[in-house]
Amino acid sequence: MSDMTSTATSDPEHLRILEALLFAATEPLDEGTLAARLPAGADVAQALTSLRQQYQGRGVELVPVAGGWRFQTAEDLSHVLIEERVVQKKLSQAALETLAIIAYHQPVTRAEIEHVRGVSISKGVLDTLLEINWVRIRGRRQSPGRPVTFGVTDQFLAHFGLQSLADLPGFHELKAMGLMEARVEDLPDLKKMPLFDGPEDEDTGGEPEFMTDYAAAEAEPTS
Repeated sequence: MSDMTSTATSDPEHLRILEALLFAATEPLDEGTLAARLPAGADVAQALTSLRQQYQGRGVELVPVAGGWRFQTAEDLSHVLIEERVVQKKLSQAALETLAIIAYHQPVTRAEIEHVRGVSISKGVLDTLLEINWVRIRGRRQSPGRPVTFGVTDQFLAHFGLQSLADLPGFHELKAMGLMEARVEDLPDLKKMPLFDGPEDEDTGGEPEFMTDYAAAEAEPTS
C-alpha cells in the first residue's frame, strides 16, 4: 500500500512530469495514460499519491475523478471564485416590435399588441421584456376576462436616454438608430392606430407612471 504521508520513494522528475501533464490536460487523465508518458518502470500510483500529498491544503489540489486524476481548485475557496457578469443579449425582432408597441400605446394588452403586429406573440417575448425590467404590468382592463395591461418602465426611459414618453422617436428615427431593423416597414404606423381606450382597474399600488398615449395624441377622445 502506498504511504500517503511520504514522498521519499517518488522520483522528483516523475513528479514534475505528472504535474506538467495534469496541469495541461483538459480532462481527467487515468493512470494508463500517465504511465505512457513516464519513463519505463515508473510507479505511477506512488507518484500520484506523492503529488497529491504535496498539494493537500493548497489552493489547487490533485483529486481522483471519473476514473482519472485532475487538478482543481480547493472546495473551501469556491466563494472567492464566484464572478458575476452582465451578459448583453440582443433582443429578437419580435421583442423589439413588441417593446415599441407597448411604449407607443401603453397601457396595452397582449391581444392589442397582437392586433397591431398582425401576428401572435410567444410568452417568451413578454417574459424577456419583463425580466430586463423594460416592461411592467400596469394593471387589468375592466373588460371581459380582465386582461393584464403592459407599459414601459423608468429603466426603459433611462436606457434610451428619454426624459419622458413624449421624447419617443418615430419609427424612421428608430431604424436609423439601429433599434428597428429591416422589417420595420412591415409594422402598421402606430401613430395612425386608434387609441386603445377603456377603463382600467389599476392594482399596482397607486397611479400608473404613464397615462398618455403619445402614439394617438391627436386622436379624438372616445365617449
